Amino acid sequence: MTADPTLRREIPDATVARLPEYLRTLTTLAEKSVAFVSSEELAASVGVRSAQLRKDLSHLGSYGVRGVGYEVETLALEITRALGLTQNWPVAIVGMGNLGHALASYSGFVTKGFRIVALFDDDPSHVGERIGDVSIRPSADIAACARELGITIGVIATPAPAAQSVCDALVASGVRAILNFAPSVLSVPPGIDVRRVDLSTELQILAFHAQRKLGLTSGTVVPR
Repeated sequence: MTADPTLRREIPDATVARLPEYLRTLTTLAEKSVAFVSSEELAASVGVRSAQLRKDLSHLGSYGVRGVGYEVETLALEITRALGLTQNWPVAIVGMGNLGHALASYSGFVTKGFRIVALFDDDPSHVGERIGDVSIRPSADIAACARELGITIGVIATPAPAAQSVCDALVASGVRAILNFAPSVLSVPPGIDVRRVDLSTELQILAFHAQRKLGLTSGTVVPR
C-alpha cells in the first residue's frame, strides 16, 4: 500500500543511506520474477531488523500489505523515485589515473541513473584520450563544460594534494554534489553535498575485523 506522496515526511540521512541496499535486493528479486517479499526477508537480505526496514519504508509512504508483504516492482519504483534515479544525472570525473579510468569505464552507471558526460585531467598524455564516447579534457575546461553540459555531480579521483583545488573549481562552476575518492577532507561552502570514499580507510577497518576474527593481537605478524 502506498500513501499519498504529498504526506511523506523528510527522509532521515540514515534511511537514505539504506535505500540503495533495499533497491539492490529488490532489483535482484525482480530479475528472478519474484512478485512479493516480506519485510523479514527484505530486512534479512540487507542486514537490518524488520522493524527498522518498516520504519525506513514508512518515510516513503510504503507500508506493504499484512500477510502478503511488499510488491517488489512497486517498492523498487518507489525507492527509485525517492533517490531521484528516474532521470539521468550528468556526471563529471576529474582525475584520469587508474581509478578514474575504471570509474569512467563502469557500465553500471548508465543503468543506475547516471551519465558520464565529461572527463578531466591535467596530464597532457591523457588529454584527448577517449573512454567510451567521452574525450578527456584539461581541468581548465571544467567551468565551460559544467555550463555547457549541465553537470550536477562531480567525482574527484585525483591524488590528495590536487583534490581541494579541483573541488573549488567544481563548486565555482555550479556543481553542488561531489563524490570524493581522494584521501583528503574537502572544505566546501554551505549547500554543497560531499560524500567521501576512502578505500585505504575501508581496508584498514577490514584489517581490524580480520585481526579480531583470527584471534591476533596488535604486533602479531600475519604469515605470508
